[in-house]
Amino acid sequence: MNVENTAKIVGINHQTFRQKMASYKRHPGSLVVLLLTILAAVITVGVLLSLIVYIVVMGVPNIRLSMFAWKYTTENCSMLPSILNTLMMTVLTLVIAVPIGVFSAIYLVEYSNRGSKFQMTLVKIIRMTTETLQGIPSIVFGLFGFLAFAVTCKFSYSLLGGAITMALMVLPLIMRTTEEALLSVPDSYREGSFGLGAGRLRTIFRIILPSAVPGILAGIILAVGRIVGETAALMYTAGTSTDVCTGFLKPCRTLAVHMYQLLCEGKYMGAAYATAVVLLVMVILINALSGYVAKKLTKKGVWVRRNLLLGVKGLRDNPSVKPTACQLPFQGSL
Repeated sequence: MNVENTAKIVGINHQTFRQKMASYKRHPGSLVVLLLTILAAVITVGVLLSLIVYIVVMGVPNIRLSMFAWKYTTENCSMLPSILNTLMMTVLTLVIAVPIGVFSAIYLVEYSNRGSKFQMTLVKIIRMTTETLQGIPSIVFGLFGFLAFAVTCKFSYSLLGGAITMALMVLPLIMRTTEEALLSVPDSYREGSFGLGAGRLRTIFRIILPSAVPGILAGIILAVGRIVGETAALMYTAGTSTDVCTGFLKPCRTLAVHMYQLLCEGKYMGAAYATAVVLLVMVILINALSGYVAKKLTKKGVWVRRNLLLGVKGLRDNPSVKPTACQLPFQGSL
């Protein structure tokens, strides 16, 4: 086939503009849906861009070098302590919430499907509780965290109390996104892994989880966005101290709380807008880093699945041959 013939090849479902308009005349409802979809997309993108432009225009001229001093004062309104506290709060919250959320989703998807009647009832209760937690306002979480951790556990205003409260807030989000990611993995991967001699535990950690990494990280990114932007719950649990947190039981102020306090005082509006710019940049950088990690882990998952499929194909072509070490990277019955 020469180049000229290749250039003339057109998909059978390709339509010209005139054909599309004729189709919309026959089905005006499709045209209405198309216009509404375009309008919704334009409104969404327009609102996002307008917010970003407004924050940048109002905040960038107010950024000063003194705002990144190590010690906060009323003259410099330094946000560096709040930036460090935000990073510590985010990391500690994820350390608490991610293992619990991921392992809970693994239990709901991989172990509870063929359980007893009591087990199925327990799964329904867990899912109903998770959906209920997602709808609770953050101020309620803040009051609960204050009474449970600051008062009952004697933590007072502390990094640990705020992190546990935030973990309770983002736990339903991580559980649901992880559960959906695990459900999206085809059953053929599980069957192929079992056919190669792997047990359930090794199948989950070597095949299922690498395939579900993009969906899991999407939930973690959403959780990070909620942690970084939360104010009400942290004001009641972590406090509003302007110093860098030096211990788990020390009070701290995150960047969002710092911006809220500056706005409430009314005298530091420029510093509040500058803080909003830094907060926006921080969220973008965290999302970019998470996307990069997800891409790397996805490539690793593709390699694992390719080896699995090669092993299954080899067994089908020659059933008398046992899988080799390269085709079967795991052994045992875990």
